[in-house]
Amino acid sequence: MRRRQFLSMLGGAATAPMTTSFPVHAQLGSRVIGLLHQGSAEPVVNRNAFRKGLSQGGVDSQTVTIEELAANFLPAALAAKAATQTIPIVFLSGSDPIKSGLVTSINRPTGNVTGIAPMFTLLGTKNLELLHDFVPAVRTTGALANLTNPNAEHQLRDLQQAADILRQHLVVLPGSNEREIDSSFAEMAKRQVGALVITADGYLISRQDQIVALAARYRIPTMYPLSQYVAGGGLMSYGANLRDAFRQTGIYVGRILQGMKPSDLPVLQPTKVEFVINLKTAKVLGIEVPPKLLALADEVIE
Repeated sequence: MRRRQFLSMLGGAATAPMTTSFPVHAQLGSRVIGLLHQGSAEPVVNRNAFRKGLSQGGVDSQTVTIEELAANFLPAALAAKAATQTIPIVFLSGSDPIKSGLVTSINRPTGNVTGIAPMFTLLGTKNLELLHDFVPAVRTTGALANLTNPNAEHQLRDLQQAADILRQHLVVLPGSNEREIDSSFAEMAKRQVGALVITADGYLISRQDQIVALAARYRIPTMYPLSQYVAGGGLMSYGANLRDAFRQTGIYVGRILQGMKPSDLPVLQPTKVEFVINLKTAKVLGIEVPPKLLALADEVIE
């Protein structure tokens, strides 16, 4: 008999920075974890880190199978929560889990939902400040956002407040599909956008290669929410370590499979934030990185 026991979900931010999830079934003694994510799972999902976390949570990662599903319209965590009030849900959400409606309390989550909240969507102000320090002469900055994500509004509001303080003009550029992303980059030249912030969103992360390639083609200095963009040729990033967040998600999944309830596990908020710079990309763009930013960087890719 096939019985759903568990749903761990990675989801939600940015917008929700990423979107991914895991249903766990018990079938003939085996455990199957359904991975629910927004858009393509690549390059969002770090399966090795998740499996390492499972082992640290007390579950042999070789005894489980991961099946992948897509949440095309909602951030994955919200889609999972809407689908069930009984199956345990472990989310990985870059948005504020209270504002997005995932939980009502960080320390004491109730019901069937808990998870990891790197809060990527709350870092927009710092993203814009660092980008301004990188290219101080720029007066018009773009913000690429998946406007179909219900969390986009919060992040764009924070970016607008930061732009007002820096006396910058912020141009919101839509990116809910491949064609829209292409059009938004073409529009930047017309709007005289001199720098760009990529908001944290599961779908945008899944379009990493496209976005990095377009930023290079249009020679636009770009700030990203995750270091994996920078490893792939992006200019710089500021945000939590996604690999470690997947590991922590795996730990929570393992603990629940070992018998704990989601309400026993407070929502974790990773404290370490990484600032990563790609010097090779800066050189191609003809930008000399300010010494103070090099000193601040946690990692410099040469």
